[in-house]
Amino acid sequence: MKPLYAYYGDDFTGSTDVLEQLAEGGVQAVLFLRTPDEALRARFPNTRAFGLASDARSRPPEWMDAELPAALEALGDAALVHYKTCSTFDSSPTVGSIGRALQIGVETIGGRAAILVGAPHLRRYVAFGNLFAAAGEGVYRIDRHPTMSRHPVTPMHEADLIRHLAAQTDMAVALVSLEELRDGSSATAFDNASAPAVLFDGTTEADLAAAGKVLLSRGVRFAVGSSGVTRALVLAWTAAGIIEGVPSQARANEATRLLVVSGSCSPVTARQIARGRQDGYVSLQVDVPELLAGSFAEEERLAAAAVTAMAQGGRAVIHSAQGPLDMSAVAAGEKLGAALGRVAGEVVRRAGLSRLLFAGGDTSSHGVAQLGIDALTWAAPIERGAPMVRAYASDPAIDGLELVLKGGQMGSEDFLERVRLGG
Repeated sequence: MKPLYAYYGDDFTGSTDVLEQLAEGGVQAVLFLRTPDEALRARFPNTRAFGLASDARSRPPEWMDAELPAALEALGDAALVHYKTCSTFDSSPTVGSIGRALQIGVETIGGRAAILVGAPHLRRYVAFGNLFAAAGEGVYRIDRHPTMSRHPVTPMHEADLIRHLAAQTDMAVALVSLEELRDGSSATAFDNASAPAVLFDGTTEADLAAAGKVLLSRGVRFAVGSSGVTRALVLAWTAAGIIEGVPSQARANEATRLLVVSGSCSPVTARQIARGRQDGYVSLQVDVPELLAGSFAEEERLAAAAVTAMAQGGRAVIHSAQGPLDMSAVAAGEKLGAALGRVAGEVVRRAGLSRLLFAGGDTSSHGVAQLGIDALTWAAPIERGAPMVRAYASDPAIDGLELVLKGGQMGSEDFLERVRLGG
């Protein structure tokens, strides 16, 4: 059976968010952490959707030119291929260029591309082409967002997404606005757009449903955007009777022990770490300069301390920051994430852990890559945008490991304990 849908995640946290959206529609799916060969795909014979996770969000355009065409072609047997971005759409002409990915996708997959960034389930909204995102109780235009406007790698200085993309690609982008989504003319607007890519507004689930109907009825082959793309498709497939749309009912059990590994500098994560201390988590501060210098001694210090914490109280958080860094701080997401991943792997193996939480997009992408995981499947809900997933690996210590990969902005203040308790 031809897959309904395939996606290429530009980081690991957002890739698991898509698994959650598919599970809510009752669509069996698997996320591969390496390009799957026939043997690996054969292990998941009943899936109707699949993904391939990457760290493209932290890569330059030259890397995308070399890697993305073959990766997208490997997904091309699906009815629609989705280049999955973060719902904050942060990127730049030199790092994680969504514009370059859009252009490569159109050239590789063909047809007119759809761009859908709004994800109301994550409190991300696009209105008349401008992106807004929540922070705490408030909602901010993305260029005024207290965290994303000063992201250490890809700060968002432009809320108009068409202008934002124009700095990254020469490809023209048209807009299907809220008015057209809501007056029933969105399909006509899409048909009449002269540009090779069309951005859809979206602030409500009804907007996503209208956009999804256009994608399905017009046979769109390639889409770029957040898990709002997935949600729009699930709604359209359900309305068309392609899927039943019945959510998966799995629930997680309580774990006696939990290791948290954080490279996030988000104030949301900082509050979660502070709350974790109150809840009994041993706080292990990373010596970042030593770790970035390749210090085996620092990796061993963190691993040994975490193993001791697991034996004594069963809860520890290894963290490189607490809150935003100084704007002059050197961006080192790849190197830091890889080192933290090596530490996490040591602790899992030595302590025999069954559950692990990564916090931070770069930390998750580069850290999880150190664990030797072949694939992930959805396991249970925790909070929106950060589900629990289950690992498949040849290493018995890693196979079956339960993970939560949390973006810096995701989760309630007591998120650490919610992960340990199972939701």
